[in-house]
Amino acid sequence: MKIAMIVAMDESGFIGKNGDLPWRMSSDLKRFKELTTGDGFNAVVMGRKTWDSLPDQYRPLPERTNIVLSRDSSLRIDGAEVALYDGRAVEIGYSEGCDELWVIGGAEIYGLMIQRCEEIHVTTVHTSVEGDAMFPDWDRTQWAEDVVQENLASEHDDHASTYSIWRRI
Repeated sequence: MKIAMIVAMDESGFIGKNGDLPWRMSSDLKRFKELTTGDGFNAVVMGRKTWDSLPDQYRPLPERTNIVLSRDSSLRIDGAEVALYDGRAVEIGYSEGCDELWVIGGAEIYGLMIQRCEEIHVTTVHTSVEGDAMFPDWDRTQWAEDVVQENLASEHDDHASTYSIWRRI
């Protein structure tokens, strides 16, 4: 099972503000859905705050096993598996027969899972926001970057962006 991470961040590494994305980037949301749904059977791993931030009509994210990491052992979520630690989230992915396990946030979950990932799919949004959630520092010397796509701002995307895949060396 491939373990990958997907994130959109500004040029300083901010990924969120007040429990939401601080930009509107339709092309990135479309790519998110395509990648995390994939051609096989996939899972998404997220923290409880990320789960809570999903609009009701998208909770659980369809066509994917939804796994929520939480320290709350009493937490029960309709439509999602709850894992108390990162290794359990991976075990759930394996036991469900997933082809890919996608880590989708938030900041604390990225920090917990980054050492388990083979790839990090990064959309760098070319702006600077005052966020309150930041992608964790990571040693980019251990990864090789492949710039896949450059996008201009448009009526559907608030800002220009660069989509890259970082693969562990």
